[in-house]
Amino acid sequence: MISKRALWSGRILSGLAIAFLTMDGIIKLVPIQPVTDSLKDLGYPTSDGFARLLGVITLGCTALYAWPRTALLGAVVMTGLLGGAMASHIRLDHPLFTHTLFGLWLGLIVWGGLWLRDERVRRVMPFMQ
Repeated sequence: MISKRALWSGRILSGLAIAFLTMDGIIKLVPIQPVTDSLKDLGYPTSDGFARLLGVITLGCTALYAWPRTALLGAVVMTGLLGGAMASHIRLDHPLFTHTLFGLWLGLIVWGGLWLRDERVRRVMPFMQ
Protein backbone atom coordinates (compact mmCIF):
# COMPACT_ATOMS: atom_id res chain seq x y z
CA MET A 1 0.00 0.00 0.00
CA ILE A 2 1.11 3.53 -0.73
CA SER A 3 0.93 6.00 2.14
CA LYS A 4 -1.03 9.22 1.70
CA ARG A 5 2.18 11.21 2.05
CA ALA A 6 3.93 9.26 -0.73
CA LEU A 7 0.86 9.40 -2.97
CA TRP A 8 0.53 13.17 -2.66
CA SER A 9 4.28 13.70 -3.01
CA GLY A 10 4.14 11.68 -6.22
CA ARG A 11 1.17 13.65 -7.50
CA ILE A 12 2.90 16.94 -6.76
CA LEU A 13 6.14 15.87 -8.47
CA SER A 14 4.21 14.52 -11.45
CA GLY A 15 2.11 17.68 -11.58
CA LEU A 16 5.22 19.85 -11.71
CA ALA A 17 6.67 17.76 -14.52
CA ILE A 18 3.37 17.81 -16.42
CA ALA A 19 3.04 21.59 -16.02
CA PHE A 20 6.59 22.20 -17.24
CA LEU A 21 6.34 19.81 -20.18
CA THR A 22 2.92 21.15 -21.19
CA MET A 23 4.28 24.68 -21.28
CA ASP A 24 7.33 23.48 -23.21
CA GLY A 25 5.10 21.79 -25.78
CA ILE A 26 2.80 24.79 -26.12
CA ILE A 27 5.60 27.28 -26.78
CA LYS A 28 6.80 24.99 -29.55
CA LEU A 29 3.33 24.88 -31.12
CA VAL A 30 3.39 28.66 -31.49
CA PRO A 31 7.09 28.93 -32.30
CA ILE A 32 8.24 32.06 -30.56
CA GLN A 33 11.64 33.52 -31.36
CA PRO A 34 13.51 31.91 -28.42
CA VAL A 35 12.32 28.49 -29.63
CA THR A 36 13.60 28.99 -33.17
CA ASP A 37 16.81 30.53 -31.82
CA SER A 38 17.45 27.52 -29.58
CA LEU A 39 16.72 25.12 -32.44
CA LYS A 40 19.26 26.98 -34.56
CA ASP A 41 21.83 26.89 -31.73
CA LEU A 42 21.32 23.13 -31.37
CA GLY A 43 21.76 22.56 -35.10
CA TYR A 44 18.16 21.62 -35.87
CA PRO A 45 15.89 23.02 -38.60
CA THR A 46 14.38 26.35 -37.62
CA SER A 47 11.15 25.93 -39.55
CA ASP A 48 7.84 26.44 -37.80
CA GLY A 49 6.80 22.95 -38.87
CA PHE A 50 9.74 21.31 -37.12
CA ALA A 51 9.12 23.28 -33.93
CA ARG A 52 5.45 22.30 -34.03
CA LEU A 53 6.38 18.64 -34.55
CA LEU A 54 8.55 18.76 -31.41
CA GLY A 55 5.67 20.43 -29.58
CA VAL A 56 3.21 17.72 -30.62
CA ILE A 57 5.66 14.99 -29.59
CA THR A 58 6.25 16.64 -26.21
CA LEU A 59 2.54 17.12 -25.59
CA GLY A 60 1.81 13.54 -26.66
CA CYS A 61 4.39 12.14 -24.25
CA THR A 62 3.07 14.39 -21.51
CA ALA A 63 -0.52 13.30 -22.12
CA LEU A 64 0.52 9.65 -21.92
CA TYR A 65 2.31 10.36 -18.65
CA ALA A 66 -0.59 12.35 -17.20
CA TRP A 67 -3.16 9.61 -17.85
CA PRO A 68 -2.82 7.01 -15.05
CA ARG A 69 -3.37 3.96 -17.30
CA THR A 70 -0.59 5.01 -19.69
CA ALA A 71 1.69 6.80 -17.23
CA LEU A 72 4.38 4.13 -17.41
CA LEU A 73 4.47 4.26 -21.22
CA GLY A 74 4.55 8.06 -21.04
CA ALA A 75 7.52 7.97 -18.65
CA VAL A 76 9.41 5.57 -20.92
CA VAL A 77 8.79 7.64 -24.06
CA MET A 78 9.55 10.86 -22.19
CA THR A 79 12.86 9.35 -21.08
CA GLY A 80 13.78 8.85 -24.73
CA LEU A 81 12.84 12.44 -25.57
CA LEU A 82 14.85 13.80 -22.66
CA GLY A 83 17.79 11.59 -23.60
CA GLY A 84 17.76 13.07 -27.08
CA ALA A 85 17.79 16.56 -25.61
CA MET A 86 20.75 15.64 -23.43
CA ALA A 87 22.59 14.20 -26.43
CA SER A 88 22.10 17.47 -28.30
CA HIS A 89 23.65 19.43 -25.46
CA ILE A 90 26.52 16.95 -25.05
CA ARG A 91 27.31 17.22 -28.76
CA LEU A 92 27.67 20.99 -28.46
CA ASP A 93 29.62 20.85 -25.17
CA HIS A 94 27.07 22.98 -23.30
CA PRO A 95 27.43 23.53 -19.55
CA LEU A 96 26.99 20.23 -17.72
CA PHE A 97 24.73 20.98 -14.76
CA THR A 98 22.49 23.67 -16.25
CA HIS A 99 21.99 22.51 -19.83
CA THR A 100 23.21 18.98 -20.43
CA LEU A 101 21.87 17.36 -17.26
CA PHE A 102 18.56 19.26 -17.23
CA GLY A 103 16.97 16.29 -18.98
CA LEU A 104 18.28 14.03 -16.23
CA TRP A 105 16.86 16.27 -13.50
CA LEU A 106 13.48 16.38 -15.24
CA GLY A 107 13.58 12.63 -15.83
CA LEU A 108 14.23 12.03 -12.13
CA ILE A 109 11.18 14.14 -11.30
CA VAL A 110 9.06 12.22 -13.84
CA TRP A 111 10.17 8.80 -12.60
CA GLY A 112 10.21 9.81 -8.93
CA GLY A 113 6.66 11.09 -9.15
CA LEU A 114 5.53 7.93 -10.90
CA TRP A 115 7.34 5.69 -8.41
CA LEU A 116 5.77 7.47 -5.46
CA ARG A 117 2.21 7.32 -6.82
CA ASP A 118 2.07 3.98 -8.65
CA GLU A 119 2.25 0.65 -6.81
CA ARG A 120 3.01 -1.25 -10.04
CA VAL A 121 6.16 0.78 -10.62
CA ARG A 122 7.23 0.19 -7.02
CA ARG A 123 6.93 -3.57 -7.55
CA VAL A 124 9.14 -3.43 -10.64
CA MET A 125 11.67 -1.06 -9.05
CA PRO A 126 11.74 -1.93 -5.32
CA PHE A 127 14.27 0.64 -4.10
CA MET A 128 12.94 0.72 -0.53
CA GLN A 129 10.87 -1.84 1.29
